[in-house]
Amino acid sequence: MNIKIRPYEIRDTVKAIFIWNQIVEEGRAFPQMEPLTEASGQQFFLEQSFTGIACEEETGKIIGLYILHPNNVGRCGHICNASYAVEKTVRGQHIGEKLVIHCMEKAKELNFRILQFNAVVSSNTAALRLYQKLGFVRLGVIPEGFLMKDGTYEDIIPHYYIL
Repeated sequence: MNIKIRPYEIRDTVKAIFIWNQIVEEGRAFPQMEPLTEASGQQFFLEQSFTGIACEEETGKIIGLYILHPNNVGRCGHICNASYAVEKTVRGQHIGEKLVIHCMEKAKELNFRILQFNAVVSSNTAALRLYQKLGFVRLGVIPEGFLMKDGTYEDIIPHYYIL
């Protein structure tokens, strides 16, 4: 499958929300507890430093996305943060890897110096393997830092990468 990653456009809103909300509703990765609506989703995707949309080149079908934004402000504003979402039916096909690599390039282009992930859930083994493969540094473990959908707590592992 050939993938093209392009900037978010308003016409992408419904499909981007659908993919984002799959992750929110699974309750195993994103910190958000409430799904996006069309109005809140459009605002959310537009307010990012960059929202990337992954499409199948042949069909134009949206199969994933990422958001990129500052992790903090002021003296820490050179550190960015990102989140990635891949359509449930096409996970495991290295789309996430393409999203992360594109995000790293875009972050450099936007003059960020460090990409930091605050809350990689310890059971998200695919993400952990990918970040290790791409050279991210683990910062340690925050015990029970993530509230799972079932009410249990899971460790989180912050990561960073110097761009």
